[in-house]
This record gives sequence, C-alpha cells and structure tokens, in this order.
Amino acid sequence: MAHGSVRVRFAPSPTGLLHIGGLRTALYNYLFARKHDGEFVLRIEDTDRSRYVADAEQNIIDALQWTGLDYDEGPGVGGEHAPYRQSERGDLYRKYARELVDQGAAYYAFDTEEELDALRARGEDGDGTPAYDSSTRRDMRNSLTMAPETVERKINEGEDYVVRLKVPPQRTIHFDDEVRGGVSFDAAEIDDQVLLKSDGMPTYHLANIVDDHRMGISHVIRGEEWLSSTPKHVLMYEALGWDPPTFAHLPLIMSPDGSRGGKLSKRDAERLGIPVYVTDYREAGYEPDGLLNFLALLGWNPGTEQELFDLEEMVEAFSLDRVGSSGVQFDLDKLRWVNEHYIRALSVTELAERARPVADAEGYEVSDERLEEICALVQERVQVAPEVVTDNRYFFEDPEEYEEEGVEKRWTDDSADLLLAYADRLEALDGFDADDLETVLRDLADEKDVGAGAIIHPARLAVSGRSYGPGVFGLMAAVGKEACLRRMRRAAEVLG
Repeated sequence: MAHGSVRVRFAPSPTGLLHIGGLRTALYNYLFARKHDGEFVLRIEDTDRSRYVADAEQNIIDALQWTGLDYDEGPGVGGEHAPYRQSERGDLYRKYARELVDQGAAYYAFDTEEELDALRARGEDGDGTPAYDSSTRRDMRNSLTMAPETVERKINEGEDYVVRLKVPPQRTIHFDDEVRGGVSFDAAEIDDQVLLKSDGMPTYHLANIVDDHRMGISHVIRGEEWLSSTPKHVLMYEALGWDPPTFAHLPLIMSPDGSRGGKLSKRDAERLGIPVYVTDYREAGYEPDGLLNFLALLGWNPGTEQELFDLEEMVEAFSLDRVGSSGVQFDLDKLRWVNEHYIRALSVTELAERARPVADAEGYEVSDERLEEICALVQERVQVAPEVVTDNRYFFEDPEEYEEEGVEKRWTDDSADLLLAYADRLEALDGFDADDLETVLRDLADEKDVGAGAIIHPARLAVSGRSYGPGVFGLMAAVGKEACLRRMRRAAEVLG
C-alpha cells in the first residue's frame, strides 16, 4: 500500500448523542488510518433535517477529543475538501442526481403520499415497506412512464418530485468486503431507493457516494447495518464511472443477554444497566483509554494473548483481516476489568482529581490531602473513579448499619468491651497515624491475652460498617480520630 494512499472517514449523523457503536466505528477508522500513514476525516451527515439535533455535532466532536481520536480533516479543523457538513454541499448532490438521470441510472418520481400508501397496501409482505422497484415502477407516476415534455413541465411548474435509483432487475451485484469476503445481492430484491428528496436534500445513499468519491476516500469502514445498502452504492459508482472504495463492514455489537440475543438495543442496554452513549461512559468515570481498549477488542482479535493496549499499541497491531464478521456480545464485566487496570496506572493525584467532582456533588467536604490518602487506600479496589467515593462512603460519613454477615462472624461477647478499651487508649494519643494505631491495638491484645483479630475485626466493623476493605489502620487514620472514637463507642452500644 503506497504511503499516504489511505483515506478513511467517520461520518455520523447528528441525530442525538454519539452511540458507543459509533465510537467503535470511529476507532477502527482511526487505527487503520494511523497504521497506514493515512488521513482520518470527520464528515457530518446532516441531510436528514427532520431528525437533526442542534448540539449533536458538538457532542460527536467532544467524544472524539475526549478519547484522543484526533481527525485530520473535518469541522473545526478544515481541509482541502471542505465543507465537511453535508447540509452545506447541496448543489453538488443535485448535480450528480441530474447526471444519474441523464445516464439512465435514475429517474424523477412525482408520486404523492397517497399513491405511495396505496402501493404499500398492495405490497405482498404487508410490512409497511413500499416495494417501489422494477416490478412496480411502471405503474407509478415517474419519468419512466411519462413523456419527456410532461416531466419537464412538471419540474418547471414546481411540482414536488424525488429522484429514485433505477435498479436493473435481472442482475447479481457483487463486491468484495475486507471483513466478509465476496458479497452478492440479487438486484430483484433491491428497491428503487430515493436519492434526492422533495426538499432538494440527498438521502444518505447519494450524499455518501458523492462525498466518498470527491474526498478521495479509499476505504469505507462502517457498521454491518449498511451492508444491504452497498449494492445500491455500487450501482451508482458504476453509472458515474467512478471506482468504488474498498468496503469493510464491521460486526454488530450484540446484547449480552443470551436468551434474547440480537443487536444491543437502547432498551436492552437500559434493562441490563449498560451505558449506551459515550457521554454516559464519561459521566460514569470510565477512563477514555480503557474504553477504547475494550471497544477495540469488541470485534477485532489481535491474534495474541495481549488484552491491554494503549492507543499506539493498538495502531501497531490493528488490521482489518483480524476483524470478525459475526456479532460480538457486549460484556460490561470485561469493560470494568479493563478499566480497573487503567485506574491502577493513574497516580494518586490523578485519581483524586477524578474523584473530586463526585465528592463535591455528594456534599462531602474533604481536603485534597485527605482525598489523596483515601485514593491510595482504595485504588486497588475500584474499577471506575467515582467508586472511590460511592463505594467507600464510610470515609466521609458514619455508617448507619453494620454488615450482617460480618457481625455474625466477627462480633463476639467480648467485642464491645475490647472496642471501648481500644477507643479509650486511642483518645489519649497525640498523633493518629497507622503505626500508632497498630502499636496500641497489639499492646492491648497482649494485655487482654487475645489475638489481634479480636480487636481488629470489631474495629473495622465499627468504623466502616463492613468486614472487608483496605488495611484497618490506614483506614482509621484516613477517617480521623474524632470520627473513629465516635463510631467505635456507638457500635459497642448498638451491637452490645
């Protein structure tokens, strides 16, 4: 492959927040471009004005910036193929729509909504899809059934029309796919797709092939849902005398719910507690590098045992021939496992910076120094940064209840007396560091002729409400003297 010959694009529609599947598509395009010293283009496909959401484009750009997937051309960056918003390229699409009509590869259609509804009602399948194709187009009002002067008059008089692709009926349309190998479609199964709508805006199909050609896109790497549209695109490339790009259709992201199977829908995701949008992952405290690492492996197999990759390592290892064609199940536990490794790689200061907004939002007043102390204690135990706070509230507030299993297993008839004796000795201390707390406890245990655990376990339960967690002396030092004494005396009273 020649140096710099690779040009790929990520072309989302600004119809809402960027979906996690969209980010994976962007990532694979980015990896492929960087691997081959190519260009990665961001193009906004905003021709469906009925579904357009005002701040969706910014959300897409923010998501790419947050994850470090920097694009070489696109909105805000510019480039020689500007503009990169399809809504600003309308004249171009109308020009090529006319050219397709002139070539006999497309035609004008003047059918009203009522006429299309009637066609729909006649449809054998009854699924609400208007089978406007080679078998029905001769019964409709279009430039294939009208005299040329009638067509010209209707257009001049401003009558609404669309431009439709004229799919040849008896033909097999074949193309090669980098992920799926050779793919064939029977043209008889393909409808005469609308290319230009009555508002003069193109559909995805026309705008996409015009822009991919004009922008010199060498490889179209997109989701499997576009596979069935590709034969229509191949027909247009042929009619316009253009070489098509190389296609690669990525596998679907499937629901982890085996019994239901199928593509991961928004409804399934909500039911299973899986975030759907990139924004959700950011708000949930996932590390952007961890999220990309997980997404890369959701469809691509590096062919080695390695599971943790930074972006540079991914670029080095990535190839389309190791992308699978069958759907891959989303595994939230795996994502959390991957993210946990990125959390552990942070400095304590970095982790505290990520935990700070959560502590503030919860109304916990905690100094930077103390928050870092807490982070150092729990860093090995959290999978996402907010858990520093949300899973360890005992650092910030007194426990309201005590873990039943822990009390049953660890609280004995002597526990209250031992705990009160320990609290009294701690009260006399000047300092309150982990070493002092341990020395006092072990001395007391020797005096009372009990194992250290006889005091350690009740102390942990009293201070944190739990029987597990980081080392008890570090935990108590981070909670602080006043709170520890208060909690120990309360537990002795409540648990008796």
